[in-house]
Parts: sequence; structure tokens; C-alpha cells
Amino acid sequence: MSQQKQINLDSPVTSAGRPLADRMRPARLADYVGQTHILGPDKPLARALAAGRIHSMILWGPPGTGKTTLARLLAAEVDIRFVQISAVMAGVKDIRAAVAEARTAREAEGRGTLLFVDEVHRFNKAQQDGLLPYVEDGTVVLVGATTENPSFEVNNALLSRTRTYVLRALEPVVVRELIDRALDDSEHGLGARELDMSAELRDQLAARADGDARRALNLLELAADIAAGRDDGRGEITQADLDEVLREGLRRFDKGGDYFYDQMSALHKSVRGSDPDATLYWLSRMLEAGCDPRYVARRVTRMASEDIGNADPRALRLTLDAWDTYERLGSPEGELAIAQAAVYLACAPKSNAVYMAFNAAWRDARERGTLEVPMHIRNAPTKLMKDLGYADGYRYAHNETEGYAAGDSYLPEELAGTRYYEPVARGLEIKIGEKLARLRERDVQARDPRVSRSHPQGAPGKQRE
Repeated sequence: MSQQKQINLDSPVTSAGRPLADRMRPARLADYVGQTHILGPDKPLARALAAGRIHSMILWGPPGTGKTTLARLLAAEVDIRFVQISAVMAGVKDIRAAVAEARTAREAEGRGTLLFVDEVHRFNKAQQDGLLPYVEDGTVVLVGATTENPSFEVNNALLSRTRTYVLRALEPVVVRELIDRALDDSEHGLGARELDMSAELRDQLAARADGDARRALNLLELAADIAAGRDDGRGEITQADLDEVLREGLRRFDKGGDYFYDQMSALHKSVRGSDPDATLYWLSRMLEAGCDPRYVARRVTRMASEDIGNADPRALRLTLDAWDTYERLGSPEGELAIAQAAVYLACAPKSNAVYMAFNAAWRDARERGTLEVPMHIRNAPTKLMKDLGYADGYRYAHNETEGYAAGDSYLPEELAGTRYYEPVARGLEIKIGEKLARLRERDVQARDPRVSRSHPQGAPGKQRE
């Protein structure tokens, strides 16, 4: 049971050697700051606590938003035992031991147990399934904490037996309140050191903590240590002290996780929404946080085909040039080229006509089986193939009026008349649409038998969704 511990919030615990963030954990729910969207009046969790009840739940949110602290306070609020295990280190044996203790406590003392599983997403399926019967029969109230999307990382069976609460990154004003508390608290915080820190620097630290309370207090403690180590006797955290601990970037950006894909989604939707300012902001957020510019260049190139398409074919060339520029120049010069391309895409006329047409054609190719190639457009390199009718009736377009064989058809017979590509009325696709309309009118006028089956009396072809 080395990974298991029971916490009594009322018992005195020495603060020697404990980080400031741990020492400053609130002992009462009333002192907990932030997350009012789940703890405010008339919220489901607040109503349950008011009734003296607590239910199993998953707390999902970024680091430093108070998941562990909230779990401890919930247990204290309804007066049940708090037992914590880490999914990184614990296994089925630890779960069974925690459950055995919970049963003993319920039978001997009549007390319930809140089992807090930190980083619950690290448990495999068998370990998660091992929790189910004890959650169902009420042996434990399960509170799992995760920074990963539980939709992907937590079994459906476990999700169905818990309620998910999303914890948000803390607002700077909330983080500032925690900083003030730590500087004023003489028992658990830094108040005994009598360190001065200007309001401006406190605000600066609160903003740079990026919504992470633990990070803010850890940085504050580092800055206090630097200030205390100086021989000038000023007893003040200076701008230089704060700059020293803030040298590295602090933005949240988990490569391959939710923040990664959320920010890439924001960039893509900003381009699609023709907002160059938002495009630059999200691009900068990703690059500043350490995203590989090559990955961004690849995704921006995709946007050129998916969202601009033939409304402005130059967009694709520009994105490829930006990608090549980065490969040649590296950072930071190459990143400017990617920014130039992204802004161009945001300002360009939009069309997803090719994207939609390609998807529809792909579905038909996948789902309609091996449809025969029409005889008149088959290759006929041998006499036998010609005798069998291969290429019979094929009209060489370059020999036709305006280079177009009016009335001819090139799709399999089962798909004759199907239209995948419908240009939008934006950018170059206006001209493309006008040309295709003229050609289709010529098809109708030619009254070719193959066309008349799918376009009787000039009726339009079947539009694919």
C-alpha cells in the first residue's frame, strides 16, 4: 500500500520541506477559489454537497486547476475518508487493498470512503474495469482526475457510472488572489519572510502562470528564494527575480493531446472564417509553445486545398513555397513565410467544392464495387482489343469544336450523369462554373444517347452529396 494514503485535513502536518503549493492547499471548501461553474449556487455538485451527499465523478482539466484539492475538500465536506492512489504507480493489488480498507471502515465505523485516483487515464482497461463493482455497490465514491479527454481515455462502462466535471484554467484574477494569500500567510505561506512584491509584478506572475495555480505558487517560491539569497537586504522580489524564473515559455501545449488539437482546430477555423487576425494569433500560440513549424506548414497546405481550392489555386502554391522556405531558412525566418501563407489563405475566396467532390467520388469508388470502364474510353493497344470494341467510338477532344466532345460521357454507365464537382460562386470558381454550365448545355444540345439517359431534355445531372 505504498501508493495509498489517507489524509486527515484536520490533523497538524509539519510544513518542513513541503512546496509552497502544497502548503497553501485550502482546508475548507469555502476557501477554494475558481471553478464556480460547478461549485456555484444551484449547480449540481453544490446541491449534492448541501444535501450531505457526494457521487462518483471524473474531474477533467489542465494541470494546476485544483483537481486533487477539490477531491480532498469534497471528502472533508461530507465527512468521509479520503484515500488517494496514483494510476501511474498503482495496480489492481492497490485497488483491492483500498477497497478492503473501505469495507472495513464502513462496517466498523459506518464511514464511507472517497477513493481518489490521480491520472485515472493511465489505468488500462482491466484496471478501470476493476473499479466498477465497488463504484456500483457504493463501497467507494470514486473521484478520478485526468488531464486527458475522458471520452477517449476512460472506459465507457466507467464513464456511465460517473459524472464528468470540466475544470477550467484559472483566470488571472483568481491566480492573483492565491499569490496574495501566499505572500500574506505567515503560517503556511511566505508571510514570515516579510517579502515585498509590487502589485504590478504580482499581476505579471498571475498572467504568466497560464491558469495554473501550482505553477504560479512554485514560481513565486523560486522568486522568493532568489530574493532571499541576495545580500542587498532589500527583502523584495524584483523584476529581475521574476524574469529569472519566467525565462522559459509557460504556455500549455501537449503535443498530440487535446490542447494541441484544439489550437490547431482554432487555427483552421480562423482561416476558414476569413479572419487573418485570429489566424495569426493561433499560429503564434502554437509556434511560441513549441509546435513543429513543419507540422503547421503541412496542415496549412491542406487548408489550401480543403477550404480555398479552385477559388484561388495560387493558395496551394504559396503554402508549398512557405513550407519550402522554412526547410531552407529554418527558424525564425521560415516561420514568417508560414505566417504569410496562412494570412493569404484567410483572406482568399473560399471553396470546399473540390474537397466535397473528392469525398463523394471516393465513397462511390469504395462502395460501388468495380464498375466497368466504358468501352469507348478503354485503351486499345492491340488488334484483338480493337476487334472487341475497345476505344470504339472514342472522340479525340482536341479535334472537336472548342476542344470539347459535346455529348460524350466518361463515367461508368451506372454513374452516368452524376456530378461531384459543383463550383461555388466565389473567386476563380465563378469562371469555372460558367464554363461548365456552357459545356453541359452543349451536351444537352448534342442529344447523345448516353447523355439523354441521364439528362433527358436538358435535365441536370444527379448531384452527389
